Amino acid sequence: MGAPTELLRPLATTVIGSWPVPEWLARLKTDWFRGRISHRQMQDVHETAIKAALRDQEQCGIDLVSDGELRRDNDVDYVLARMPGVEIAHTAKDFYFDYYAPQVTAPLPEPAGPGPLGLADDWAFTAAQTDRPITFSLTGPFSLAHRIRGNGYGERRELVLAVARQLNAEARALAARGATRLQLDEPFLAGHPGEVDVAVEAINLVTEGVDVSWGLHVCYGNRYARPSWEGHYDFLFPAVLEAAVDHLVLEFARKGFDDLPVVARYGWDRGVGVGVIDVKSPRVETPELVASRIRRALEFVPAERLVVNPDCGLRHLSGDVARAKLAAMVAGADLVRASLGPAQPAPAPHPSAPPAPAPEPALSQGAVT
Repeated sequence: MGAPTELLRPLATTVIGSWPVPEWLARLKTDWFRGRISHRQMQDVHETAIKAALRDQEQCGIDLVSDGELRRDNDVDYVLARMPGVEIAHTAKDFYFDYYAPQVTAPLPEPAGPGPLGLADDWAFTAAQTDRPITFSLTGPFSLAHRIRGNGYGERRELVLAVARQLNAEARALAARGATRLQLDEPFLAGHPGEVDVAVEAINLVTEGVDVSWGLHVCYGNRYARPSWEGHYDFLFPAVLEAAVDHLVLEFARKGFDDLPVVARYGWDRGVGVGVIDVKSPRVETPELVASRIRRALEFVPAERLVVNPDCGLRHLSGDVARAKLAAMVAGADLVRASLGPAQPAPAPHPSAPPAPAPEPALSQGAVT
């Protein structure tokens, strides 16, 4: 496991990865998949959207920012479309958020070198736009493999491990370019709780030899702001104790905090990212509600190991609601942090940023359907 290279204050705030996709961007992304605009034009659009997402996060006071995953059409296809050996017969889409139908008809080739997917370039662009620490997320090998069909492998485990080796090469390239915080997202794992041993084996292949701070995000799905599965996090244990990661990033705001004692009971002694914002509801939490959720988490995880985040990505919220929720999350963390001891300095706002907005009333859901 790696060690964090930036000194974070207690109860540092972050996002899980994805940022709201405004209607204009959804239309342009769909136009690109229908062949109506060029790749160069789409790159310009993505870069503009990423810059705006970073400014929004900075204005809200987020400590660890992300690129909003705005180059990606969904949580799977952006990676699989670039992975050597994965076949996609039809690359047009009726709507950008639809899934491809990838298949593997022969074993994936071993990575010829670091960076087969080109994600290090995505990270480098983001790093050039902000002076905040960046968390860069990758969909994990278990979830990616579960979207692949075909008979290239005799059993699913071998495909999961082959995908993990591709991601390890990508992670090495990201670290070589300067990435210090990488997060593996495994949204499909909750739907296959009996396979957690295979998932952990694959996660350890991804992180092997990559000296960064690693997070593992496990949620219950967030497709069009609806969960894909229900359950409890006890299915992760004790297998996840063997995962070579530094942080376990979980959702609690929607589900409630009854699973927190499970994390403590099994002796998890590393960082915990605790979800205190419900991304499946347009209702904006108050800072006081956020603070009460953080205090509940502090009963089981000390402040120096606790990171504050939304349950999942923000993709399916409107921009106004997402910004208001993050402002409330930062304010709630400030309330709790102030009660822990001497005040910690907040990150400096971007020079061109106006003051962070106060939490707004709940607005309509911003999902594009």
